[in-house]
Amino acid sequence: MTEVLLTGRGLLESPRWHDGTLYVSDWSAGEVFTLRGGVVEVVATLDSLPLCFDFLPDGRLVLVDSGRGLLVDRDGHVLAELGTGNWNDITVHPAGHVYVNGVRFDGTPGTVHLVRDGTVRQVADGLAFPNGMAVLGDTLVVAESHAHRLTAYDIAADGSLGAGRVWAEVDGSAPDGICVDGDTVWYSDVPNRCSVLVAEGGEVLARVDLDRGGFACAVGDGTLYTVAAEFHGMTGDFVAPGSGQVLATPLPGR
Repeated sequence: MTEVLLTGRGLLESPRWHDGTLYVSDWSAGEVFTLRGGVVEVVATLDSLPLCFDFLPDGRLVLVDSGRGLLVDRDGHVLAELGTGNWNDITVHPAGHVYVNGVRFDGTPGTVHLVRDGTVRQVADGLAFPNGMAVLGDTLVVAESHAHRLTAYDIAADGSLGAGRVWAEVDGSAPDGICVDGDTVWYSDVPNRCSVLVAEGGEVLARVDLDRGGFACAVGDGTLYTVAAEFHGMTGDFVAPGSGQVLATPLPGR
């Protein structure tokens, strides 16, 4: 049974389970907050749309400041200059490789860039609206929303990526935010109002239906956390004001 943990928010994204705590980004409010026992605590603010974040191996919270083309920490210190572009999601490999993707709204293929020791370089391109990303072992998995698939890249020791390959075809779906669950991947889907668990090759292992668009998800403490809202399209407020929710679904056998 799915439980509503929080409601009345805006466009929620980037849920992360870190050190036993759920972190969520509210793009509408320009906030990253934690949610514990129904209590919200804002831990970072940034005027950026999108507003995605993750954690470095040393525990520091890092955010993509898309508007200024920067990678910054929670105190605003600049860690790298990404340059101009529509920067979107971020994920971090345990070795410290930081991956940030960029999307285009004119149909131009998207990219993935590697940030390492303050330097930035493109390591993948040709992606059909890259959205969520996650590290699965030494593989980077990227959700291509417009290609209806999850694409995988082998990660080299220096953070470079090998050639892309299809990890899972998800025909009829528009995978948005994703998270790793063991050797499988959950993806959230806005138009189909669900979160779905798939194995490599595309076998569907589980599905959680929602009453509004699913934007992203995270797994922690035996629970699937999904952020969802009533989607209004790629203009204006994107979602109905106050429709953003954090949902919790217990995972069987956890």
